[in-house]
Amino acid sequence: MAPNGRLASGPRCIAIVGPFQSGKTTLLEAILERTGAISRAGRVSNRDSVGDASAEARAHAMSIEPNVATVDFLGESITFVDCPGSTEFLHEMRNVTPICDAAIVVCEADERKIPALEIILRDLEEADIPRFLFINKIDTVNQRVRETLALLQQASRTPLLLRQIPLWKDGIAVGFIDLALERAFIYREHAPSEIVDLPEGELPREKEARFAMLERLADYDDSLMEELISEIEPPRDQIFDDLSKELRERHVVPALIGSAERGNGITRLLKALRHEAPTLANTRARLGIAEEGAPLAQAVKTLHMGQGGKLTIARVMRGTFHEGDTVVGSRGAEARIGSLVTLVGSTMNRKAEAVAGDTIGFGRLEGIATGDSFATGKARPDAIASPTPPEPVYVMALKVKDRKDDVRLSSALAKITEEDPSLAVETRPEMGEIRLHGQGEMHLRVAVEKLASRFQVGVETAKPKVAYCETIKLPASARGRHRKQTGGHGQFGDVMIEIKPLPRGEGFAFQDHITGGVVPRQYIPSVETGVRDALKCGPLGYPVVDLAVSLTDGSYHTVDSSDAAFQAAARLALSEALPKAKPVLLEPVLSVAITIPSEALSKATALVTGRRGQILGYDERPSWAGWQVLSATIPESEIGDLIVELRSATAGVGTFSTRFDHMAELSGRPAEMVLNKAH
Repeated sequence: MAPNGRLASGPRCIAIVGPFQSGKTTLLEAILERTGAISRAGRVSNRDSVGDASAEARAHAMSIEPNVATVDFLGESITFVDCPGSTEFLHEMRNVTPICDAAIVVCEADERKIPALEIILRDLEEADIPRFLFINKIDTVNQRVRETLALLQQASRTPLLLRQIPLWKDGIAVGFIDLALERAFIYREHAPSEIVDLPEGELPREKEARFAMLERLADYDDSLMEELISEIEPPRDQIFDDLSKELRERHVVPALIGSAERGNGITRLLKALRHEAPTLANTRARLGIAEEGAPLAQAVKTLHMGQGGKLTIARVMRGTFHEGDTVVGSRGAEARIGSLVTLVGSTMNRKAEAVAGDTIGFGRLEGIATGDSFATGKARPDAIASPTPPEPVYVMALKVKDRKDDVRLSSALAKITEEDPSLAVETRPEMGEIRLHGQGEMHLRVAVEKLASRFQVGVETAKPKVAYCETIKLPASARGRHRKQTGGHGQFGDVMIEIKPLPRGEGFAFQDHITGGVVPRQYIPSVETGVRDALKCGPLGYPVVDLAVSLTDGSYHTVDSSDAAFQAAARLALSEALPKAKPVLLEPVLSVAITIPSEALSKATALVTGRRGQILGYDERPSWAGWQVLSATIPESEIGDLIVELRSATAGVGTFSTRFDHMAELSGRPAEMVLNKAH
C-alpha cells in the first residue's frame, strides 16, 4: 500500500510539454527543487538548469532534446520528461508522449502562442494522452482567469476544467483557491504555499467557479448531476474520483495555475499528479500491451555519450530488467544490457534492476533504435505504436573540412540520425553532395554542432545544388566520325543521327533506322551507349532530357571498327547536333502544400508569389477550425529558406510538404543567373 492507503501504482512517467518559451524547463527545475532532488533551482538564462545541460542547448538557451529526471514525491517515484517546444524539435515530444501516463501542458495567457498550443494539444488528443494544463506566469497576467481560460480553450477540442482561481491583491496574483478542496493558499517564494482562511469577499466567486467545475464533471456522472439539481453537496472523495476518472478518459483537461519561476503552485500540481494521473496499467491498456508476458520496454530516445557509449532512454512497460540481460528488439536486433541508470538531467545513478513503470537509461543496447520496443527472451516483440518521423522541410549540403574525416563523417551521421530519426541523410553522387535533411535551420545547425562537439567531425555547409536539366526545342541532325590510326589496328566508327524534342517528362528514346547493314547490328547498342553518355552533359552544362535520337546512317571498317569506336562516334554526333537544336534550361518545380493559420494566409500567398510560385488553390484544413492549406507550385531553387520565412510569418507554426511535380523551361534573367554561376 502507498502511504495514503491507496494501492501503490508503481513509478509514473509524466511529459512536460508546451509552446516554445512557455517555461517547461523552469517548471522542471521548480519540481526538482520542491521534491528535494536539487537544493536550488537553476535558470535557463543562467545556463545552470538541470535540463538543457548539453552544450548545444545551453548555447542556444533552448531545449533541443528530451530532458529526463526521476524524483520521489511522498514515497512515489515519478519521472518527468521535459520536451522541446520549438516547432523544429517537436518530433522529440511525439516520440516520448505515447509511453507517458499523462502530460503537463505548460502555457500562458498569450494570444500569439495559441496556434503553437493548438498543435501540441492536437498531438496529445490524437495520441489519446491524458493531460493537465498548467497556466504559467500567473504573476504577470493582467486579465481575469476566466478570460484566460476562454483564450486557451480556442486551442483545445476537449473542455478545459478550471481547478483553481487566483487570489488577487493590487492586481497581482498572490495565491489561489483550490476549487476541489475549497481551500485558499498564499504563495511563498520557492516554498509550498501557505493555507489560509478563505477571504470572505472571495466566497461568491469561489462558489460560482466551483459550481461551474462540478457542472462540467456532472456531464459525465449522472449521480453528481442529481446531487447538483437537488442542491446536495457532493462528498469530496466523489469529486476527486470524478476528476481522476474524467482525466483518465480524456473528457476534460484540468487547468491549474502558478508561476514556475517563483515556485508557485508546484506542490498542488504534484499532488494532483499523484492522486489523479493515470497509472502504468492505464497506459498499457491505451497502447494495447498485455499485462502478462516477457519483460517489455519502449525506447524513446537514443544518446551517444562519447566514451560512455550509447544510452537508450526507455520506459519499462512490463516486468523487470536486470543488468546483463539479453534482449531482442522489435526489428530483430539482439543486445545485452550493459548498465541501468536513473537520470536527473545529465546525472546518472547506477541501479541493478528496472521495474515496470521505470523510465530509465539502458547502456550499450546496440541495434536498438529510438521507437523500437525490446523484450527479454528469444521472441521478437511486437512494435509499440511509434510516430512516423515528420517530412523534412529544410536541407543543407555537407562537406568535411578535413578530407581525412570522410569515413568518420559517415559514422557520425549514422549516430546522429539514430539519435534523431527526423534527420535524414541523402547521398547525391551525381552532384557530388551529401545532404542532411531536417525540420528547420536551427535543427540542422544543432546537428552540425553535434558533429563537431560530440564526434569531432568539422563540416562546412552550403545550399544544395539544384538538379537543373536541359532539353531541345528544334530537331537537328549531325554526323559523327571517329577515326584514329595507330600501330596495328586503328579505330573507326561513323554514324549519322537525327534528334527531335519529346513532350516534357518523356525522358529519352533511341530508335534504330539503319537499313542495308551500313552499321552492323552488333554496334547498334554501342551507339546508344555513346549517346546516353553524351546526354550526361549538354551544351549548357547539364544533363539532357526529353529528346529522341534516331540512328539513320553510318559506315564501318571490317578491321578497325569496334564498340569503343562507335561509342566515340555517337558522342561526337550528339555534341554536334545539340547546339543546333536550340537547347534550353529546365528547372525542377515542386508541388507544395502549405499549412498555416487563416490569419497568415495573405503573408503565405505573398511568400509563394515572391518565389516565382503559382497559387493553385486554398482549402480549409480538415477538422482544424481557423487553419488553411494553400496549394501551389514553386521552383525547387526557391524552396531553400521558405520554412524560415514561413515560420517567421506564422509565429513558428507554419509548415509545408513537397513532392516533385514537373520540369519547366527556365528563361530570361533567372536562366542567365544559373548559367553564369555554373560557368
